[in-house]
Order: sequence, then structure tokens, then C-alpha cells
Amino acid sequence: MAHTPHELSEEFPAEAEKIHALKAKDPHFARLVEEYHEVNRAVHRAETRSEPVTEEHEAELRRHRSHLKDHIWSHLREA
Repeated sequence: MAHTPHELSEEFPAEAEKIHALKAKDPHFARLVEEYHEVNRAVHRAETRSEPVTEEHEAELRRHRSHLKDHIWSHLREA
């Protein structure tokens, strides 16, 4: 599998253990992380043109990924 940029381990390298622990104990956080991964992979497929989409849809995917990342960061700060 090709390297997918913007994985959470790259976005928050110092928080890897905290992410793992929160995923195990907080179902809401686990869903956020899973959704982030799904959207991030969709962005990657759009960027590499392996799954062509409109520019508008690609921009919306990026905005959604950013929103999820902000939400995940908020949970990490509170933990």
C-alpha cells in the first residue's frame, strides 16, 4: 500500500500513545479517528487521481478532514 500523507501518527507524533489509549476507552473518540482515516484516504485517492472527483468535492473532503483533525486535537488536549 502506498504511503498516505496526513496520517494521525504524523500529525500528532507525540500523542501516539494517548491516541491509542483514548481509542480503547472512548467509543466517540474511536469513531472520530476511524472517520478521519476514511476521509484522509479519500483525500489521498482524490489527490493521486486514483479516484477522480470534482474539485469541489476534493475541497469539501479536505475541509471535513481538517474539522475532524481539530476535533481530535480538542479531545487530546482535554485528556
